[in-house]
Amino acid sequence: MADPGEAATPAAAGSSPWDDIPDDFFLSISSPSPPPAPAPIRSTSPSPPPGNVRSTSASSLPAVSASASFSGSVHRAASPQSIHPSHSLPAFSAASHAAATDVWPPPPGPHHANSLPEFAASASASGVHCPPPRAAVRKGRPPPLELRPRPLRESQSGTALRALACCASTHLWAAGEAGVRVWDLADAFRSSPCQQRWGDEASAPFQESCRTPPVLCLVADPCRSVVWSGHANGRIMGWGADPGPEAGECIGWDAHCAPVFALAISPYGDLWSGSEGGIIKVWYGEAIDKSLALQREEKCKTSLLVERSFIDLWTMVSDGGACPLPAVDVKLLLSDNSRSKVWSAGYLSFALWDSRTKELLKVVNVDGQVDTRFDVLSAQSQYGYETKQNLFSSPRKEKARSPVNFFQRSRNALMGAADAVRRVAAKAGFGDDTRRIEALAMSTDGMIWAGSANGSLAQWDGSGNRLQEFQHHLSSVQSILNFGTRLWVGYMDGNIQLLDLDGNLLGGWIAHSSPILCMAIGSSYIFTLAGHGGIRGWNLSSPGPTDSILCSELVERETSYKNLEYMKVLVCSWNVGQEKASHESLRAWLKLPTAEVGVLVVGLQEVEMGAGFLAMSAAKETVGLEGSPNGEWWLDAIGQILKGHSFERVGSRQMAGLLTGVWVRANLKQFIGDIENATVACGLGRAIGNKGAVGLRMRIHDRSICFINCHFAAHAEAVIRRNEDFDHVFRTMTFATHSNGLLTTTVSSSAGQLLRANGSRMPELSDTDMVVFLGDFNYRLHDICYDMAMGLVSRRHFDCLRENDQLRAEMRSGRVFQGFREGDFKFPPTYKFEKQTAGLSGYDSSEKRRIPAWCDRILYRDSRASSGTECSLDCPVVCSISLYDSCMEATDSDHKPVKCLFNLDVAHIDKQTMRQEYGEIMCSNKKVLHLLQGREALLEANISTNDIVLQDQSPSVLKLQKTQHSTKDTACFEIIGQSRNSSGTHVTGFPTWLKVSPAVGVICPGQTVEVILQHGGLRGASGNSFSEANQEKAATLSVKITGPYSTVAKVYEIRVRHQNCRSTFPSKEL
Repeated sequence: MADPGEAATPAAAGSSPWDDIPDDFFLSISSPSPPPAPAPIRSTSPSPPPGNVRSTSASSLPAVSASASFSGSVHRAASPQSIHPSHSLPAFSAASHAAATDVWPPPPGPHHANSLPEFAASASASGVHCPPPRAAVRKGRPPPLELRPRPLRESQSGTALRALACCASTHLWAAGEAGVRVWDLADAFRSSPCQQRWGDEASAPFQESCRTPPVLCLVADPCRSVVWSGHANGRIMGWGADPGPEAGECIGWDAHCAPVFALAISPYGDLWSGSEGGIIKVWYGEAIDKSLALQREEKCKTSLLVERSFIDLWTMVSDGGACPLPAVDVKLLLSDNSRSKVWSAGYLSFALWDSRTKELLKVVNVDGQVDTRFDVLSAQSQYGYETKQNLFSSPRKEKARSPVNFFQRSRNALMGAADAVRRVAAKAGFGDDTRRIEALAMSTDGMIWAGSANGSLAQWDGSGNRLQEFQHHLSSVQSILNFGTRLWVGYMDGNIQLLDLDGNLLGGWIAHSSPILCMAIGSSYIFTLAGHGGIRGWNLSSPGPTDSILCSELVERETSYKNLEYMKVLVCSWNVGQEKASHESLRAWLKLPTAEVGVLVVGLQEVEMGAGFLAMSAAKETVGLEGSPNGEWWLDAIGQILKGHSFERVGSRQMAGLLTGVWVRANLKQFIGDIENATVACGLGRAIGNKGAVGLRMRIHDRSICFINCHFAAHAEAVIRRNEDFDHVFRTMTFATHSNGLLTTTVSSSAGQLLRANGSRMPELSDTDMVVFLGDFNYRLHDICYDMAMGLVSRRHFDCLRENDQLRAEMRSGRVFQGFREGDFKFPPTYKFEKQTAGLSGYDSSEKRRIPAWCDRILYRDSRASSGTECSLDCPVVCSISLYDSCMEATDSDHKPVKCLFNLDVAHIDKQTMRQEYGEIMCSNKKVLHLLQGREALLEANISTNDIVLQDQSPSVLKLQKTQHSTKDTACFEIIGQSRNSSGTHVTGFPTWLKVSPAVGVICPGQTVEVILQHGGLRGASGNSFSEANQEKAATLSVKITGPYSTVAKVYEIRVRHQNCRSTFPSKEL
C-alpha cells in the first residue's frame, strides 16, 4: 500500500527513512490538504518507428469481465468496461517477449506437463542464493549408521532424548523426558518388528522403560552391568545392562532434593552425584553391591540402605560456616581413573577430589588460578537443606572458636552473593557466557580436556594445572569423548572434529543439523545424539578406507532406498489494508483449485498498522510476544473457510502487520513438522515491523521448505531500498530453535548459520531445499505515465505493460531475487484499487493518480540448478506452477489478493532400508571385512606377573609391554579392580587399601609402561572398609588391552595380595 503523497512518477530525490512510516502516523499532529495531482508525464522510452504505430480509441477496445480468470494464455472478449474519461490512449509499440534465457520450461515428469513457463532471475555470483548441495551420501562426510533417524520435533513432545551411555559395548542406552530406552547393537541393522510410535518409525529396534521423571544424565557401570540415571526430581535409578524384553529398574532411591545433573563412577566403585548449589554426594559401592545382590522382593528394603550410606562432601569440607566450594550447580562430574581422582565442574570453576579418601584437593577457575575464597553456607539459600547442618543451632562459643573472623565472614557473604548472581546469570544465558564450561573428558594419556561455550578446548594435567588452549572451531563445545589415541569433539552447530592427544586437528565434518548433545562408544562405533533427537553411529576408524567403500556401495544401491512423493501446495498473499474481508471474498480467494492440495500457506500484510500498534509490536517482539486481535480474527476466519476440507493449522507467526499461517490436511500431518518461525524488521532503523518479513520453515517428507511473507519499502523511486530489504531478509533471517525442555543451552544467531568451505558464514536460507517469497514487494512500473498505463490496462495488454515492471528488470539484471523464478501471469495489476469497487474501473482515479502495478507477487527457488533436471536425491525438490492468478472479486482492500499453486516432486531416503543396506555391506563386502578383521585383531601384551604380593607400604611395579608379533598400532590399557569384603560380599572397584597408578594409559610400540601398586591406609574410619588393618587382603585386577579403532579387548587377570608383616597401626600416609 502506497503512503500518502506518493508521486505518479519517480522523484529525483532518494527515499527517506520516514517513507516507511504508516499513513496515519502524523494524523494526530496535522491534516494538511493533499497536494495537487501532478500533470501526466510521457514515457521516456524510445519512440517506436512510424510504421509500427497504431492508434485505437477507447470505445473500440474489448474488455473482460472482472470476475473472469486471468490465468489462461488466450485473451477472451466480453462486455465493455467503463474507463475513466481522463484515460487517454497514447500510441504504443508491441512489447517484445523476454529473452529465451530468462524463461524456464516446465520440468520433466508427468506431474508438470501442463505447468506454466517461468521467468528466471539471473543467478548470483556468490552462490548464496543457489540451491544447497544434496546427495544420497553426503560428500566430505563418512557414511553414518542411522540408528535413529531425525524425528519430527512435534513427535518428541514429552519424550525428547538428552543423554547417551554404552555398557559393555553391546547395548546403547538413551535417556530423556519420559525415561530410558536401550538398543541391542547386534540388531542395529534390522528393521523394527512392529510399528513404532510417531517419530520412531525408521529407528532400529529398541526396548523402553516405563515412564519416569525426566532423566538429566546417564553413566555406564560396566563392572556391575548397570546403567545409572539421574532424574529431575532428585532420584537415582539403576538399570540392568542386559534388559531382556524390556528395560526394567533394578534399584532406585531418592538421592537429592533437587535435580541430579551429573553422575560418575570412581575406580573404587563409588557412585558420585552432583546437584544444585554445589552439592556432591558419594554413594558407597559396597552398599550398592550388597543391594544389587539381593532378590527383587528385598530390593525395596535395601534401597534404604543405599540411600543412607553416603557422604555429603559440601558438609565434609565446610568449616565454621564457610565452604571452599563455589555455590553453583554441579554440571559435570568426571572420574580420573588414571590417578584415582574426581573432577567436578560448575559454570566457571573446577574442584578436584581424591576418589579414595574423598578429600578436596584443589578448587581452580577456568584460567587455572587456585580459588581460595570461602562461600558461606547461608549463600545457598534454598539449597541449604542439602548440607545436613544447621549453623544457627550451634553453640555461641563454637562460633567464637571458628577460624573465620568477622571480616572474613563479611567477605564470604559478599562473595557468596556475587556467586549466586553469577549462577543465575549463567542459567539465564548472560554474564561471562562465552567461557562457560560445557564438556569435560579424560584422554588415555591422563590429560583432562574441558570445552567452553566459545569453542575453545583447554588441556589440564591430572593435578589441576592448566597446560594449553586450542581453538579449532568458533561454535560452542557441547561434548567431548576419547577413545584410543583420538579425541572426538561435538559442537553446537552440529560439527564434529577429531583431534590427536596433543590437540592437533585430524579432521571433521558436519554430523548433524543441530547441537551434538552427547556421545557414547559401543560396538566399534561412536554414537552421537543431536538436539533434534537423531542418533548416528560413526566408525571409530573414520575417516578411513572403509568410508570410501561404503560410499560407493551405497550410491550403487540408491534405487533401493529412494522414495518419491508428490503433493500440491497452494500459496496465497493479500495486503488487506487493515480491513477485515467479507466471507464472500475469502471464499473466492481461498477456493481450492483442486482437491489434491495438501498444504495451504497464507501471507497477509497490513493486518493492523498505526504508530501506536507498531511501537507496541516492537516492544512485544523484544520479550518474545506476538499477535493481535486482528491477527486472531484472520486466523479464525481462514480456519472456518477450510473447516470442511480436513485442514489443520500447524503454524502461524505475526510481526506487526505481517501475518503468516500454514494449514495442512490431516492425512499429511505425520509427514510435516519441525515448524520454525523467524522475523526480520525492515522498517525505520531496521527495527520497526511495518516493513519486513515473517518466515515459517518446516520439513515435508524430510526436506526443508520455507515460506517468507514480505512487505518491502513503498514508493516507485525506492527500488534500491526494496532490493536492500530482500538482501537483508535473506541474509539475516534466523529461525528460532525450540528447546526440548532439557537442553539448557541456546543457539545464537551466528551458531544457527552454516559454514562455507572457507569458514565464512552462510545464511540459513541457503541450506533450505525450497524457498518461497510472497507478499507485497511494492515494485512498481517504470518509464511509463499514468495515462499510458491505464490505456494498456484497459486494452488488457498486460504483456506489454509487464515490460515496464521494476521487479522483472531488477531480477534480469541480477540485483534482487537472484536465482528465483516466477510463473507466467496474465492477471491485471493488483494495485491500486478503490475499495468496494469491482472490475478494472476500480483503479485509483483520485488526484494522486497512482500508476497500476503488480505489487503483490509470489516467487520461489527449488533444488534445480537447470530447467531440465529431474527429481532425485541429488535434486530432492522439483517444483512447477500450474496456477498463478489474482482474485478480482475481493474488493475489501486497495490490493487484490494473489495465489499460486505449486506442484512438488519430493525425493527422500527410506532410512530404514538404507540402514539395512549399510548393514549388508558391512557384513558381506570382502574389502570391508578384511579391513575390519585387521582392526579387530587382538592386541597382545606381555604382563610382568599375574601374582603380586605387597609387603607393608613397599610399592610393587607391574610392567606392561606389547608383544613383538602384535600390530604396530598403539595400544591402550585400563585396569579395573574387584574384591570381597570381610563378609564375603563381592565389591566392585579397587579396595580402599590399594593404590594403582596409572590405571589408564597408552602403550606405544617398543615402550614399557610401569604401573605402581601400593598399600595405602585411610585416616579414621571409612564407610567402605571393615577392620582391614591386620588381616590378609586380596583383590583381582583386570587389565583390558584395546586397539585405537575397535572396542574388542584382550583381558588379563592379576591377583594382588597384601601381607602385613609387622603388627602396626594403619598408616596415616595417603
